[in-house]
Amino acid sequence: MLLFSIIIYIIFTLLIGVYASRFVKTASDFAVAGKRLPLFLSATTLFATWFGAETILGATSEFVEKGVLGIIEEPFGAALCLFLVGGFFAKRLYRMDMLTFGDFFLSRFGKKVELVSSVLMFLSFLGWTAAQFVAWGIMLSVVTDIPTQYGIFIGAFIIVVYTYIGGMWAISLTDFIQTIVIVVGLLFLAFDLMAEAGGWTTVIGNTPEGFFDFFPEPRFEAISHYASEWMAIGLGSIASQDILQRIMAAKNEKVAVRASYLGGFMYLTIAALPLLIGLCAKELEPTLLEEDIQKILPSVVMRHTNVLVQIMFFGALLSAIMSTASGTLLAPATVLAENLIKPYLKKELTDKQLLRLFRFCVFVFACLSVIVASIKGNVYRLASYASIVNLVCLFIPLVGGMFWKKSTARGAMLSMLLGLAVWLFFEISEVVHFPALLIGLIVSILGMIVGSLSEKTT
Repeated sequence: MLLFSIIIYIIFTLLIGVYASRFVKTASDFAVAGKRLPLFLSATTLFATWFGAETILGATSEFVEKGVLGIIEEPFGAALCLFLVGGFFAKRLYRMDMLTFGDFFLSRFGKKVELVSSVLMFLSFLGWTAAQFVAWGIMLSVVTDIPTQYGIFIGAFIIVVYTYIGGMWAISLTDFIQTIVIVVGLLFLAFDLMAEAGGWTTVIGNTPEGFFDFFPEPRFEAISHYASEWMAIGLGSIASQDILQRIMAAKNEKVAVRASYLGGFMYLTIAALPLLIGLCAKELEPTLLEEDIQKILPSVVMRHTNVLVQIMFFGALLSAIMSTASGTLLAPATVLAENLIKPYLKKELTDKQLLRLFRFCVFVFACLSVIVASIKGNVYRLASYASIVNLVCLFIPLVGGMFWKKSTARGAMLSMLLGLAVWLFFEISEVVHFPALLIGLIVSILGMIVGSLSEKTT
């Protein structure tokens, strides 16, 4: 019954993609829904940007192990990002009328910066998308006992099909429906497991001391790691292509701003549900903590709930994964087509040819993401690395380009390359007990300042 329901849901989602294809006549329709999304669609698609496997499976497992301090990056950092986008970036970006951040860097800093930034954007999305495919594999392995690797291939195929057909229109329509399924499914499961675990008092009372501490210990090392977790997604994902496309898809700049705020509020409230469910799961099956902790939620659902609750949970999980993965497929595919292939073709593409190129790039990126998912299978870490690349490479050039008139192409290039190189060195070597991403961010800032001022004086 459960497997049959999942199959029906997948077929329904694919049919939405087919329906959405009716609205896709141009490359703009495919990439940004023709800039026609109303508030309710714009808000739900912004909320669904990251509310996927890393929230329901990844963040929940971190929460169960480490408490509140283990989930600062996700969901708190993700909500912070949406609020900052609404407050400082959405209106400015919308008025620029562009498809990608590569277009912004081209107009502000020139062709070389466009190329390097687009390559970095493309690579950063491999972790995001791979995380969703890994979650697919985990879900199917729990439900059907098939190997996780097979589940990754199956999930990738399904997500590629409806994204390929309907583009941003398919993503927006399915995000709206999937958000409803997520909320209903998680609420249903939370009440069911809470009752079985002995109620709110029992579940909360059995947590260790300090589990709900929101602030770290007053030590330099703890504070620095705390700050880095806020910044990884909170600042890093501001320069993320999937955010830009969702902003540009709104029907006007007011909708873009309001949708960002509403999406952030939805993230804070709805993301609390899987965390609560995770505590109930820990109470019911504490031995699962010694196994693959990413499977704690689906495993408890399979062991302790009836078929109806199982359908509701896996419907919510499936919705979260598909809504996030489809967006993380479309965003880098757009960058690949718009900034890495089109400028180097010998002839100008017609709009129909560009649309075909977008769709082809969706397929190419999905294949690469499957490879990454097969190599490194931790959902939370895969998603985290993607945001860190954006933070140490792209965030400062974006901020500098938008808000500092003295910023130059040399400053942007140094900011990106030095930030990446320094972060990678300290991440791999671990020679200091200080977050590598903070070192990378500091160097990125210095690169922008020194590079820009030196170019002015030469």
